[in-house]
Amino acid sequence: MREHGIETDEERLRIELAAAFRLAVHEGWHESVANHFSAAVSDDGRTFLMNPCWKHFGEIRASELLLLDADDASVMDGPDAPDPSAWAIHGQIHATTPRARVLLHLHPPYATAIASLADPTILPIDQNTARFFGEVAYDLEFGGIADDTEEGRRLAGVLGDNSVLMMGNHGVTTVGQTVAEAFESMYYLERACQNLVLAYSTGQPLRVLDDELATKVATGWKRFSGLGDAHFAQRMAQLDRTDPDYRM
Repeated sequence: MREHGIETDEERLRIELAAAFRLAVHEGWHESVANHFSAAVSDDGRTFLMNPCWKHFGEIRASELLLLDADDASVMDGPDAPDPSAWAIHGQIHATTPRARVLLHLHPPYATAIASLADPTILPIDQNTARFFGEVAYDLEFGGIADDTEEGRRLAGVLGDNSVLMMGNHGVTTVGQTVAEAFESMYYLERACQNLVLAYSTGQPLRVLDDELATKVATGWKRFSGLGDAHFAQRMAQLDRTDPDYRM
């Protein structure tokens, strides 16, 4: 992965993606040895990195990430086969949606709670929830564990041009051009859903922003696009002091 002592794009992606797994544990987003992150290596997105099957996020290292080809289903017959649902979802989204360079799929508690409501809309009640106004796709056609390519293609179609996919009765997926961008979306998505769950729990009427104001807030967030890069870089620096073997 290293050419003449220079870090390659793939090596950088491996390190950043491995860091995202470790940070997900710090945030309490992990769930047993399930869920998956992936990052496209090729320009067309069809070659991508993904976590090995059934390995705890807190143990994942950069060198252990699988390098997969979305067009090569034979990988599922090998000893290092990825989780079938990971292959179905990530393989098809990477194959059909090149703009989605990085995908983080999780079942974090607050976002999953909102995704399990009859109406999982992330209502714009504050700055965090309004951040996602007009940026979320909602899938209300849950049919069981997504473990076939047809379901993966359907989910890719539902995602469309959005940065967040709320998967009804299932979980959430965030996408980004970089690991930092996808991580920051997941970070604020979970915070937004936490705020919404707490507001719902009061039993009081919600004060929902009107569309014009919600759009203004969402647009305002875009002026802080560097915030996610700074946040992720500093979180990686913290890992380097306390949990550095993710880089191995």
